[in-house]
Amino acid sequence: MMKQSKSYYDCKNCDTRVQIHQGGTRSGKTFSITMCLIEWCVNNPNAGWVITIIRKTMPSLKASVMRDFFQILENEGIYSEANHNKSSSQYLLYGNVIEFVSIAEPQRIRGRKRHIAFLNECNELTFEDFTQIILRTSEIMIMDFNPSDVFSWIYDKVMTRDDCSFFQSTYLDNPFLDENTIKEIEYLKLTDANYWRVFGLGERGLNISAIFPHFNQVDEIPERAKFISFGLDWGFTNDPTALISVYKDGLDLYVQEHLYETGLTNTDISRRLEDIVENRQEIVADSSEPKSITELYRKGGFNIVGAKKGPDSVRMGIDVMKRHRIYITKESINLIKEMQSYKWKTNRDGNQINEPEANQKDHAIDALRYVCLNKLMENYSGKYYVS
Repeated sequence: MMKQSKSYYDCKNCDTRVQIHQGGTRSGKTFSITMCLIEWCVNNPNAGWVITIIRKTMPSLKASVMRDFFQILENEGIYSEANHNKSSSQYLLYGNVIEFVSIAEPQRIRGRKRHIAFLNECNELTFEDFTQIILRTSEIMIMDFNPSDVFSWIYDKVMTRDDCSFFQSTYLDNPFLDENTIKEIEYLKLTDANYWRVFGLGERGLNISAIFPHFNQVDEIPERAKFISFGLDWGFTNDPTALISVYKDGLDLYVQEHLYETGLTNTDISRRLEDIVENRQEIVADSSEPKSITELYRKGGFNIVGAKKGPDSVRMGIDVMKRHRIYITKESINLIKEMQSYKWKTNRDGNQINEPEANQKDHAIDALRYVCLNKLMENYSGKYYVS
């Protein structure tokens, strides 16, 4: 048997409902998956299965999977004009239907049920697209993509499924590449490190402007970590009220999100705190709302204080946070999203400025920053506690 790429064997031998193939450029993943689907039809004649191959737009689909599909049929000598319905982009292969559909055709995506779905370059689609498709797919969902998006629903909402298998491939896993193509790909090492990481190594890209590029997710707060304080950022109509708790173990900070909700009055917040805060645990709140702090202190009896603010306190709070290893519980979904997308401001030349970009979602981050300013700094000279 002719040698195939790694993606071919990954796809052929996978036995889970969902399989994700992440790869760099020219890793052979799309061609290999298409080959597997054709082989399945050949080996299961007259099964009557429907296999739907999907991409965001039909022009992109024609230039990628459709081209590979018909090239393979021609090479194998099994293409038949009579089996090709060009108007509906369908092909009858040994009693099984292969259909090519774009997301721009919702009636075909959400209407007819299918047995297998192949989402080509799935990072072009949305999680809503994925949900609608898998609900109408009875057997197998196959997905492939280049990991150019730092933050994606694929990582957060699909790879976490118990019935999902993940495979990674690079150009080195494709035995059919010529020497010149390999040299061109490896030239990326010298031009753009992040581009090489994504398209050369097939690894998830880095957000080079991210303020917190490195933080960890944990299942729970370890018992050895000591409670420091709650952090509270006020919200109301459009902005959520955010409440987090912070624990410390040496230089490790552990953070748990408790509240992230819009439309809360002070009375609502007080009721929420009654269920969360124990034994007069301290709460450090945004000091821009002194009336709210006073109300929760007097009427609710909470041990609440305002955050220490001053010149450049935002940057200094971030600096204190960055001097610690931060661990966030996996259920703290909103804080994790904020940390992933929180980035530095850039000037007209594209150079980073040492201040966060304006109008970001940073409510839970602010709550954490308040705790760091009050509990981990002695003053605004930059000294901080590490005990």
